[in-house]
Amino acid sequence: MISITTPVFLRIRILLSQKIRTYYKKTNALSKGLPESEAPRIRKVDPLPFIQGLYQKQRNSHVLRPGLESDREMVYSPQRMNRVLRPLVFFYHMGSGINNFLFDHKLRKTSRIPIPVISVGNLAFGGSEKTPLVMHLLSIFKEHKMNPAVITRGYKGKWEKSGGILSDGKKAYGTWREAGDEAFMVWRSFPDVGIFIGRNRLNSCHKARQAGFSPLILDDGFQHRQLYRDLDIVLFIPDVRGALREPVSSLRRAHIILMKETSRSPDPSRRNFFSSHGKIFSYAVLNKGFFSYPDGSRISDDRLKGKRFLAVCGIARPERFFSLLKKEGLNLSLSLAFPDHHTYPLSTINKITTAAQKKKADGILTTEKDVFKLNRICEDLKIPLYYNEIELRIEDGFYQELHFLTKNT
Repeated sequence: MISITTPVFLRIRILLSQKIRTYYKKTNALSKGLPESEAPRIRKVDPLPFIQGLYQKQRNSHVLRPGLESDREMVYSPQRMNRVLRPLVFFYHMGSGINNFLFDHKLRKTSRIPIPVISVGNLAFGGSEKTPLVMHLLSIFKEHKMNPAVITRGYKGKWEKSGGILSDGKKAYGTWREAGDEAFMVWRSFPDVGIFIGRNRLNSCHKARQAGFSPLILDDGFQHRQLYRDLDIVLFIPDVRGALREPVSSLRRAHIILMKETSRSPDPSRRNFFSSHGKIFSYAVLNKGFFSYPDGSRISDDRLKGKRFLAVCGIARPERFFSLLKKEGLNLSLSLAFPDHHTYPLSTINKITTAAQKKKADGILTTEKDVFKLNRICEDLKIPLYYNEIELRIEDGFYQELHFLTKNT
């Protein structure tokens, strides 16, 4: 039953979102990799919430054929997906517009926590370095002897609906299966910060405050307007094409816009348009290095050169990872891309091990987000498992904007 206080279009938006996510699961349960020479040039669907990246084309040769969890193959038709989902984008945006209208005109309540809350978000559906920025902020706050906590939904984790505490700053109470892979990745680098999981962000904030944490970093919080934030940071990638969660005009709500340095960065007039909404700073993504799993020891580039590797990832935009490896001069015998937040069940592990043996790979390269989900590979193959870490380089002016928090908290 639709209540008076909840607009009809918001209910429609929720129902449409559920339908779209169900459609994803049926058509993109697993990706089966092919060699570059055999890989058909098709569009890749990124199975993030709702309609991520439906209209984006892969810009390199690492394009893989989506398949099903079983051995039966299917061929993805971008024309069919576009015809089915393109009309739904309109309704999703309409629901977002109504939701924003209600908050803008004080018709929906915003709850405020009496400690600083910094939101990290974006307009695109994934792949815009939100988690690296969260980790970057954590390192800044820890340097200033602060006690920060991360408030995150824990997407695809068992605690996403029920809520939970991954870390109280002293010990971990779950794994990536409960908290989600991104939250667990943050904990591996920052085991001494609080990490609170669940859809109910307000409840997580109250728990964090009661535990003595401050400030709070709200992960993927730009669209979560029920919670007041002292600082709204939005990452924006100029060359991203396709469906967005909200129109670009929504950037007017942002206090800070971090614009990625790309080959398609906007001209000065376009940049002035964005800066009229919020303070704008550029950022770049850097490769921090390669590390061995599970000991985490750094691996020199010389040890990787001249060897054959199998590249594996389950992230929103796998082409970026593969391009980074090629840029580093590494020899990739095969590149396998799986859906974002992939759990790597036994069927996937078997496919990876078979491919590695067939290609006589000297090691497997993956991302920081995937590596702890591939620990079985080390046991089955007895070959090295390596992962890379990335970091952000941001304009100096950005840190001045954070000064009020580090000074007054």
